[in-house]
Amino acid sequence: MIRLIKVCKSFGKQKVLVDLDLDIPPEKTTVILGQSGSGKSVILKHIIALMNPDSGQILVNGTDITRLNDKELNEIRKNFGMLFQDAALFDSMTVGENVAFPLKEHTRLSQKQIKTIVEEKLMQVGLKDVTQKMPAELSGGMRKRVGLARAIALDPKIILFDEPITGLDPIMSDAIDNLIIQTQQHTKATCVVITHNIESTFKIAHRIAILYEGKIVECGTPPEIEISAHPFVQRFINRKTKDSNCG
Repeated sequence: MIRLIKVCKSFGKQKVLVDLDLDIPPEKTTVILGQSGSGKSVILKHIIALMNPDSGQILVNGTDITRLNDKELNEIRKNFGMLFQDAALFDSMTVGENVAFPLKEHTRLSQKQIKTIVEEKLMQVGLKDVTQKMPAELSGGMRKRVGLARAIALDPKIILFDEPITGLDPIMSDAIDNLIIQTQQHTKATCVVITHNIESTFKIAHRIAILYEGKIVECGTPPEIEISAHPFVQRFINRKTKDSNCG
């Protein structure tokens, strides 16, 4: 579904991605795990072509998106849904209008059809009777749910999650993790999640890719990652054990 080959990206003298290779399998949840500021969001922006690499290839369904023009990229992006870190809702629009936005932009559906889909997607993320509310009236967790409903409005084949539980309390974080699992199972989408939260990673991931010093230093199933011999992976994963013992 998605493949990054020898991707390099620098900002000035700072090298963020260094010959990065990553295969993301279809219809699974892949979590890119790494320290804060390690470049995880940069990878996500490359996958959806909001950034171009300095060198390397990014293949989506076999197409190298680094070689596409704007019109071709817009067609590719219709396959994507994205839940931004802060949900990125339009504050001047109601919840219903936020979820309807991609449907109005990219389809010719009737108002009645759009209304039905909006209600269906909100129900899918566990929300009802909120279409007329404004984003300012919602809790952080509810905003994330609305953001996800908007992300899946067009039934995308690929869903990207940018730090989905950042800023949420443990109970709401767990609820969002469950929602990611349910959404992937329901839609059979290819999901890519970036996070630095180890507990969340091991709960939702089919595969885990560890980012360190600009490269993916380990990639595998959760059990494979737990027994990795890589020194950084061991140090990073051991935080999970320590945190659990403190709980």
